[in-house]
Amino acid sequence: MEDKIIAKASKMFLNLGFKSVTMDDIAKELSISKKTLYKYFGNKHDLVATTTTLLHQSCFLEIQNITKQGFNPIEENFEIKKMFKEMFQNASSSPVYQLKKYYPKVHEKIMQKERLLFSGCLQKNMKKGIEEGYYRKDVNIELVTKFYFSLVFSIHENTVENYKIPKLEQEVLAYHTRAIATEKGVLELEKQLKNNQI
Repeated sequence: MEDKIIAKASKMFLNLGFKSVTMDDIAKELSISKKTLYKYFGNKHDLVATTTTLLHQSCFLEIQNITKQGFNPIEENFEIKKMFKEMFQNASSSPVYQLKKYYPKVHEKIMQKERLLFSGCLQKNMKKGIEEGYYRKDVNIELVTKFYFSLVFSIHENTVENYKIPKLEQEVLAYHTRAIATEKGVLELEKQLKNNQI
């Protein structure tokens, strides 16, 4: 039952928003009583915290799967961006924006984990890109990682309308790649932009 509650709540929170979905709504969707729902989760904050943690883990596992598929580093970044777009395509407004606004403590906890996990992924991507000649050898990996995440998180935390995010993310990814790419990397970027038009 707990897994069913988490699965249903996750879907509802993403599609309809963390604020607008009530515990009543979740209980009705699952055809259970609120008493049963509260048996597993003491309040909505606990449920939001649990669902967002599991969504975060799910995203990270998907990213790990993508990195094992042998894409070149620039192609890999576009595949990851595509995965996020598909995962959140039915969301009416930005889940990160809502989380920051209505559940700031949950948001901060998730962001700390995200910075740690995804920074590691991005740094691996850059090292791979340097080795394969897509990125310049003089790139300051740690600094570029901070710049990139500042831009990406800024989009998610300050954009209400979810439909605008994929286009903004692609602009940031192109900006990031151009800043560190070799001539070979720029050619690959142009190819990816052509194949992933939004």
